[in-house]
Amino acid sequence: MSADASLPEPHIADEQIQLVDARNRPCGSAPRAAMRRFRFWHRATYVVVRNRRGELCVQRRTLTKEVFPGGLDLAAGGVVGAGEAVHVAARRELAEELGIQGVPLRHLGEFVHDAGGNHIFGSLFLVDHDGPLTLQAEEVAEAFWLPPAEALALEGVTPDTRQAVQALLACGELEAG
Repeated sequence: MSADASLPEPHIADEQIQLVDARNRPCGSAPRAAMRRFRFWHRATYVVVRNRRGELCVQRRTLTKEVFPGGLDLAAGGVVGAGEAVHVAARRELAEELGIQGVPLRHLGEFVHDAGGNHIFGSLFLVDHDGPLTLQAEEVAEAFWLPPAEALALEGVTPDTRQAVQALLACGELEAG
């Protein structure tokens, strides 16, 4: 039973996750459930999707996500699989979650998210996209577009994607909108 009886049981994918040490050096792999349970350091990708008006794609997470169910993501992305390169993981996650394929991704750096029991080395990407979105029903309940400042002001934004967008604003890659 989930911690909140009003939420459905979370779905935890059965996949091997690339583990890293506190300096982001690969040090093995573990099933996703073990990575979550033991709060291992791992890598994740964050792909901020921007349209020509400068708005960001905001995704509402499904209620069956194992972390932040029903929360708002300001980036597509997810954990990096065992042996997977971060740019490959970013493209995979972008295609899975939003159906976006064949567009150039700009890798804009790395950041560390170490809060709330999450120990993540995040790889930050930006993509410009005005085409249609195809939402992954298992992970994305809805998606909508907002200027960055409005997106950041929303309640319920996941802390790691908030940090990713704040990093893009700080380095001048996004207009505050």
